[in-house]
Amino acid sequence: MVSRGRQLKELINAPEILITPGVYDGFSARLVQKMGFKTGSISGAGVSESRLGWADRGIMGYGENVEACRKIAGCSDLLLQGDADTGYGNALNVYFTVRGFEDAGLAAVMIEDQVWPKRCGHMAGKAVIPAEEMVQKVKAAVAARRDPDFVIKARTDAAGPLGIEEAIRRLNMYAEAGADCLFADALLSAKDIERVARNVPRPLSVNMGLGIRSRPTTPLLSPKQLEEMGVAQISYPRLLSAAALKGMMNAMQVFVEEVVQKNNVVDRPDLLVSFGELNELMGLDTLDELERQFAS
Repeated sequence: MVSRGRQLKELINAPEILITPGVYDGFSARLVQKMGFKTGSISGAGVSESRLGWADRGIMGYGENVEACRKIAGCSDLLLQGDADTGYGNALNVYFTVRGFEDAGLAAVMIEDQVWPKRCGHMAGKAVIPAEEMVQKVKAAVAARRDPDFVIKARTDAAGPLGIEEAIRRLNMYAEAGADCLFADALLSAKDIERVARNVPRPLSVNMGLGIRSRPTTPLLSPKQLEEMGVAQISYPRLLSAAALKGMMNAMQVFVEEVVQKNNVVDRPDLLVSFGELNELMGLDTLDELERQFAS
């Protein structure tokens, strides 16, 4: 049987760019799978925001993160890629962090070189640890995996605070340490993206931050454009979490205006998924079949 890591590695190394929506819960994971995608990137920001109610500033710890990933993996056949932040400590901690994410049923995990507590890559005030310290974390991550094809993704946030050349230097060091996939966050131009992609020896992944408008960030480019630049994988980490929150805001606005303030009875199918659609997405057919087999 081909492992989940091997399946993901083949997709990342394929000639076509791999499009990876961000997921953060059962709703989003099941929807991404239903829409035909093979892989999803579990958004650490999305998990922190939805489960804890706090922004992506290092409030969420290892246990909360890995347990959320385990539950998402349990309801989905997606080749899931985890976000382990900085690894929750030094290289020793990274070793056990990687073990935990692999045991949770994922196909990949990402470790970044930010100072802890980390922050979302598109927030101001980022700082990074020495590159040599991150190299040891990558080596520990590679040594920790049980499946040699479990994908280790190494991320650098150095482009903002230290410049594009330092980001490239670091990614090359992380590749030499054994990382399978590289990720440079918050690159500020198409030229920078292409420059990184052409100067690193492993597949490059980038994020498209849909909905981020408050400060300069990575330009929004099409998958085809990025593929032509040499990018191997593109993820959309905030697409579904931001869309879900916007949908809830819209529904609550109508609820407050019509039901609370005007005492009207209002049902808006344009704002609410139907009960049937919800149950179909959430696997009710499977539960019914299991009940017929074992509980009748």
